[in-house]
Amino acid sequence: MDAHVEKVYVVLVGKLPASSVSEEKLQVLRKYEHEKIEKLLSKYIAFCGKVNFFAFGVCFHSSWDSASWRSKNAISGSFYIHQHKPSFCEFFIVCGGKLVILRGENEDVIMEDNQGLTVERKGNLKSWLGKMFNEHYSLARRSTASSKSLDSLNEQNQWENCTIEIQNYYEHLLSLNLDEENCEEENDDSLEGGVPETTESMSVAAKSEYMRSKIDDAQKIIRLKKEEAKANAERSAKAEWAVCLCNTRAEDLEAKIKEEVANRIEIKKALDGEREQIQEMRSDIAENKNRLKSLVVLQSELTSKLQLSTLARSHGEAQLEKAVIARAEMVRDIEKLRGQRDVLQRRVEFCKEKDAIGTVKKLTELTCGYREYSAEDIRLATDGFSETLRFKSGRDWTNVYRGRIHNAAVAIKMLNPDHALSREDFLAKVKLLNNIRHPHVIAIVGFCSEPKSIIFEYMHNGSLREILFSSQRNHRKRNRALTWHDRIRIAQELCSGLGYLHLANPRPIIHGHLTTSSILLDRHLVAKISGLGLNQCYDANNDTRPDIRAFGVLLFHLLTGKNWAGLVEETTKIDRTALVGVLDELAGQWPLDLAEELVGIAMKCMSINSRDFTLAEVMEGLDTVRKKANEIVAKGGRQADDKENSSEVPGIFLCPIFQDVMKNPHVAADGFSYELEAIEEWLKTGRDTSPMTNLRLEHTFLTPNHTLRTLIQDWHQKKSIGTS
Repeated sequence: MDAHVEKVYVVLVGKLPASSVSEEKLQVLRKYEHEKIEKLLSKYIAFCGKVNFFAFGVCFHSSWDSASWRSKNAISGSFYIHQHKPSFCEFFIVCGGKLVILRGENEDVIMEDNQGLTVERKGNLKSWLGKMFNEHYSLARRSTASSKSLDSLNEQNQWENCTIEIQNYYEHLLSLNLDEENCEEENDDSLEGGVPETTESMSVAAKSEYMRSKIDDAQKIIRLKKEEAKANAERSAKAEWAVCLCNTRAEDLEAKIKEEVANRIEIKKALDGEREQIQEMRSDIAENKNRLKSLVVLQSELTSKLQLSTLARSHGEAQLEKAVIARAEMVRDIEKLRGQRDVLQRRVEFCKEKDAIGTVKKLTELTCGYREYSAEDIRLATDGFSETLRFKSGRDWTNVYRGRIHNAAVAIKMLNPDHALSREDFLAKVKLLNNIRHPHVIAIVGFCSEPKSIIFEYMHNGSLREILFSSQRNHRKRNRALTWHDRIRIAQELCSGLGYLHLANPRPIIHGHLTTSSILLDRHLVAKISGLGLNQCYDANNDTRPDIRAFGVLLFHLLTGKNWAGLVEETTKIDRTALVGVLDELAGQWPLDLAEELVGIAMKCMSINSRDFTLAEVMEGLDTVRKKANEIVAKGGRQADDKENSSEVPGIFLCPIFQDVMKNPHVAADGFSYELEAIEEWLKTGRDTSPMTNLRLEHTFLTPNHTLRTLIQDWHQKKSIGTS
């Protein structure tokens, strides 16, 4: 690079301008500097020649008036060369022995040494300010709509103006730094190269002129130093202004950053909430899918059940058609039997006279109206006197068995072998019991002479004591509690049966042990008197008062549902109103007027002293009470009674063995349905006969009776709805 300038040459006594040096000396100095530049360029050209590139120099001519403008023109000249250099050239700037690499407007300036190592990175102030401005602008865009107000726009314009001022200030600082570096380089060059001594050859006038110029230069330097001090003060104030402005901007940016962090936290919280909602929605969707799957499975199950029901219905219709055909055949058979009946009637009329004498003779025999059974019949009926069919009994009877004779349930009472009763007396007692025929006195079915036993009809609901005083209210024989209407009916039935015994001819039959245990109830809760002993059938004094008193006690039991130990003694101490307050709640809501009438009848029975008082008077009072009770029930005045009546157990629902409502009915080989537990227990004991027919079973397989179980379940549901 060649420069044609007004230069200042450095000598031992200071700096001299070119105008103060002679032309010969000036040529020497210029030649010296040219050699110095050529020497430096030769080094660079030799360095570039190592990479097989052609290198040449480009001359750039410029001039400047002062040192202050020199640095600025150097910077602007460098940029001018950088912009107008050929496209095949690469541009490098060396300042103070360091390589300066120019970047773009928004990039940094990198200074490297001659080994290529980065020694300093200087940021472009304009790019820094641009980044600050852009960050401010981006923060303003992400803020809320209120940040786009007029104040924000004014603040943005203010920062743009400040950015320009700071950029100018920064370029001014760079120019000053370059001046200082150039001065140092010139001093170094002057010290290295040296200047030949020229003052010896000068004249006195030249020396005085030279001294005056030196004094002028010194004064000029003093003025420059003053201006430099003033400029430094301005630079210091300007620097404080720039620092304060940058600090303010930094605080604003920190506030914006904090606001942005807070906004991000809020956005993150909102995002977490949305994610939780999405997760909940996913769980709900999964749950709905599971429900849908369960509904699909349920639908398939219902479809299969519907198909089974359709098949069962078609099967039932087929059976119904078969039943209709069988009925038609039976009607035809009935017509045939009617014809045969007419023939038999004519034969009967023909044989009446012939059989008259034989009939009279049979009436005198013992077997009139009942039958004598053999010991084998008794053994088969009791299944070999099985313990599962045995009941306990007292007094004259040791054992009582439940058995089945000719498909009918019976109670077989075995006489104690140690009882001193002859065969004739036993048969007389049997005949006497057979003569007692009343709807409310237990009937005799037959007897066996050896072993001595009497066969009575079987009472399915057990004794009145079991129903009224059972400690376990859910006793399996208690299908339902006795209502007040049933209790009034039972009292009237007992009075009728007991009155029949007292009116027997030729003398009254005294029971003597009338208690709740001797009152038995059949399948339909009809009361019958049992417990007529072998030795206490007749009373020599014909005193019926003990039975009447016992009947009064029975009335109190029916009213209260309690088994008082001292009931007979305390009845005289309890007033009628107090006794009404202890009525049995299981009987329902008693009509108070009927309860008071029953209390009066009971107290009258228990307080009799005259033998003239009979059960006929008691029967009249009970008939009146029962008529009133029937009227109340007929009018529908007691809904509880209707509910109880509607819960009457159908006979087909009862197990023939347990005599209880079946829960899991199964059909055996004999065609009858039994409770599974009962028939399994029957078969486990080694029996192979039918409990109903006593015939041998073809097999021991049990088939569930689903139809009957469904009917029983429907009956239970209707019963529960009615009671609720």
